[in-house]
Amino acid sequence: MTDFTLRPWRTEDADALVRAANNPNIAKNLRNIFPHPYTLESARWFIGDCIASADKPVINYAIEVSKAVAGSISVSVKDDVYEKSAELGYWLAEEHWRKGIMSAAVSAVCREAFERFDIVRIFAEPFADNAGSRGVLEKAGFTCEGIMRNAVYKNGEIHSCCMYSVLREEIGV
Repeated sequence: MTDFTLRPWRTEDADALVRAANNPNIAKNLRNIFPHPYTLESARWFIGDCIASADKPVINYAIEVSKAVAGSISVSVKDDVYEKSAELGYWLAEEHWRKGIMSAAVSAVCREAFERFDIVRIFAEPFADNAGSRGVLEKAGFTCEGIMRNAVYKNGEIHSCCMYSVLREEIGV
């Protein structure tokens, strides 16, 4: 596995973020809030939002490989009747796929989230046809709870998505 670092976002990461994120193969598997093309304006907005949320129940980290931004990972605690759950989101620059980085990052950030927050469950919702992301979650100990048929509309196409989760007791925190 390639070495990586999880760290808070910094304003000076904007150019590196654009280089890592501006890829249609990444954007096609994420929610529409992740734009393509990924511009410097998008990067500045995203980093500013991450920095501004530092006092909220959320973890927002840059994934750094070889001293350069290579991706992003977050865990956001939900509210209302879902206040004991948190949502995991992540992406990684394509040149770093299939090197074990993201599964290790997911495991690390989930462990941290369970230690920091009063939650019992972390979930993720990858598109059903995104085998790479599903594999990341399974390698990190997540269980597929089900498939939500025709639940996502992305780039003019209907997709199904999955509900994956990991429970606090399953990772021993």
